[in-house]
Amino acid sequence: MAVNLTKGQKVDLTKGNPSLSKIIVGLGWDTNKYDGGADFDLDASAFLCGENGRVTNDLDFIFYSNLKHSSGSVEHTGDNLTGEGEGDDEVIKVDLSRVPANISKIAFTVTIYEADERHQNFGQVSNAYIHIVDQVTGNEIIRYDLGEDFSIETAIVVGEIYRNNGEWKFNAIGSGFQGGLYALCKNFGVNV
Repeated sequence: MAVNLTKGQKVDLTKGNPSLSKIIVGLGWDTNKYDGGADFDLDASAFLCGENGRVTNDLDFIFYSNLKHSSGSVEHTGDNLTGEGEGDDEVIKVDLSRVPANISKIAFTVTIYEADERHQNFGQVSNAYIHIVDQVTGNEIIRYDLGEDFSIETAIVVGEIYRNNGEWKFNAIGSGFQGGLYALCKNFGVNV
């Protein structure tokens, strides 16, 4: 049974489950119906960060144009352009055993593609969530529903997994940004 988290809550991933090594990070959302005329294209991304909270190089940024980390530890399964259908809209697979030693956390984010041009923001998105599933068993381990706390933001740091005393933990962040993917890249040290 999954643990449901609230904003700011942290939970162990591997301490009580030492065999856990391959996880699926699923992100999902629904868009509110409004007369905007353009599809919502939300994009999940992962930033592999060092101790300083920033990427060590631009290839530590996994997104729709860089789907797999060179270590093989993080893989984005592909861009969903509309968010149609039930279940996860975008998925990122993580092999915890292959994450390089210099990576201390992996931040998972969602942005709205061309948000300014399409006049879109997270105030028009509902039912956004992140959950972590054990890739081997298919069991959902944790789930974090973001709620309706956003209005003009165009990017969200949803959550992160991080190393703590040799174990992996998850932190439910739910922090919004204006400026879309560009703002997130600057925040995590990606050259744009």
